[in-house]
Amino acid sequence: DETRKAACVGAALEAVRGVGGQTVCLGGPAEPCYKLAYFRDMTSRVAFIEAQRACEMDGGTLLSVESGAEQRLIEHLLQELSNASSGSALGPGAVDGDFWIGLTRTEGEPQDHGRFASCPDLYRWTDGSTATFRNWYYDEPSCGGEACVVMYHQPNALSGLGGPYLYQWNDDRCNMKHNFICKYKPGRDCLHGTQVGVGLLLVYVIIPTIPLLLLILVASGTCCFQMLSKSKPRAKTSVTQPTLWISKTPKTDSGMEV
Repeated sequence: DETRKAACVGAALEAVRGVGGQTVCLGGPAEPCYKLAYFRDMTSRVAFIEAQRACEMDGGTLLSVESGAEQRLIEHLLQELSNASSGSALGPGAVDGDFWIGLTRTEGEPQDHGRFASCPDLYRWTDGSTATFRNWYYDEPSCGGEACVVMYHQPNALSGLGGPYLYQWNDDRCNMKHNFICKYKPGRDCLHGTQVGVGLLLVYVIIPTIPLLLLILVASGTCCFQMLSKSKPRAKTSVTQPTLWISKTPKTDSGMEV
């Protein structure tokens, strides 16, 4: 089991460090930076602990949202992701997929002698932040066996009682597989300002379609080659003898010598 977890963390880390995650900084040089680890393929998504380890191994932490302004900034990044995907002819729009953030509680932790109302107070940021800002979806957290938190990102889902399932928070089972967001201290190399839209378009839309474009190119070339081969005129030979061969004698009429 530990070997499997290590493999998952390694794969997630590669995605974070590779084209699957571009560090983005929208604030000034004194503001933190972020990286969206977004996987179209659901089998590539990871559990909470794997996402947490991948961020830490990359020099960051799972996202902590410390204010309404930071929440809006993350929403902007996710909107850019959706716009980059849906605005390109190279691929479909952004698929549904929530993002792990670094908010969790210890599973089975006492909830003040069973008082459900105390459950939200048990959640803590994994990076040590003491910020009390929260953005729970309607009627969340549900607690019970759900002890890790995601930020909703389901642009194609029907709205619920709390509105669209976009950007609000929900507690989920920690072994569920999701995308994730890493947060970094100021000073990392990253995209800035107006580069973000172009960067996300390149990272999440254009680059992943390169293998498909190459496949289409190869298939088209093969078809053209076959068509050209079929269109070339072929010499007519007689079939009156068991062995066929083409005479080297210059042809004097439409027939061939045998």
